[in-house]
Amino acid sequence: MSRLVVVGSSNTDMVIRVPHLPAPGETVLGGSFSTAGGGKGANQAVAAARADGDVSLVACVGKDDFGYAALAAFAVVGINTDHCMVDPQAPSGVAQILVDPSGENSIAVAPGANACLLPRHIDTAGRLLEKAAVVLLQLETPIETVLAAARRANQADAVVILNPAPAQLLPAELYPLLQMLTPNETEAALLTGIQVRDPGSAAAAADTLHQRGVGTVLITRGANGVYLSQSDDSREPLRSEHPGFPVTAVDTTAAGDVFNGCLAVALTEGLPLPQAIRFAQAAAALSVQQPGAQASAPTRAAIESFLITQATTDTQTP
Repeated sequence: MSRLVVVGSSNTDMVIRVPHLPAPGETVLGGSFSTAGGGKGANQAVAAARADGDVSLVACVGKDDFGYAALAAFAVVGINTDHCMVDPQAPSGVAQILVDPSGENSIAVAPGANACLLPRHIDTAGRLLEKAAVVLLQLETPIETVLAAARRANQADAVVILNPAPAQLLPAELYPLLQMLTPNETEAALLTGIQVRDPGSAAAAADTLHQRGVGTVLITRGANGVYLSQSDDSREPLRSEHPGFPVTAVDTTAAGDVFNGCLAVALTEGLPLPQAIRFAQAAAALSVQQPGAQASAPTRAAIESFLITQATTDTQTP
């Protein structure tokens, strides 16, 4: 049984590079066009597999070229696809991604078969979830399916991580089922009503999420790193800031997915949370220096080499 199970979406990304992201009603003449594997669930599973994680993916694709190409790509990187369903009627999910020269992006998603991943599929994959050390979830599949997966994994004492993206409000019953929540600043603001601009506002947002039942909150803040808050109800939350690695971004499309996938891998390996965060930050820093979503996910060797280089640099800095 896989140590990490990712339950989520699989899309085909259609990427256009543009001189700037269009305003509402504006048409922008783009540059290069490409297609690639995407979807937050698939991105996270691929990132985890490339980091040498023992990964299974629970997903749904269409009975079309996009779906079959996705399944073949998962197999190439070593992902267990025994619980990837092929829907005979719905098309595979697609995402239209616009990327500007700084690497910032704008994304629209047509979920297609992702909307057909249902709680009954979670029941079918029940034994897989029950044997996992970590179960990683996102929000590009029906919320009822996310709830079903969280319940099943929680009952089996797996570490349940929710990356609450794309940003949306969550049902109250989901929060206590999560051991870890990993919103970015925008997602944290939508969930809590608190604009996260600095450590103080990050702490306030984390406290709101703790009150709803989440023990560990990681707020990813882009170039400002990660804000970590841990609470067990018996004491004041333990809080810490984890600076990121300064790099020049080419494409930030899947940075959050790479971070979450590699964080989950590190946790399955028993790394303490601060070390797991640093491992995931290194992977994300490498990913934003390459174009594409799944294609930008670094190998385990690249992540470890980057960390060694950074450690050497840190010791040499006066």
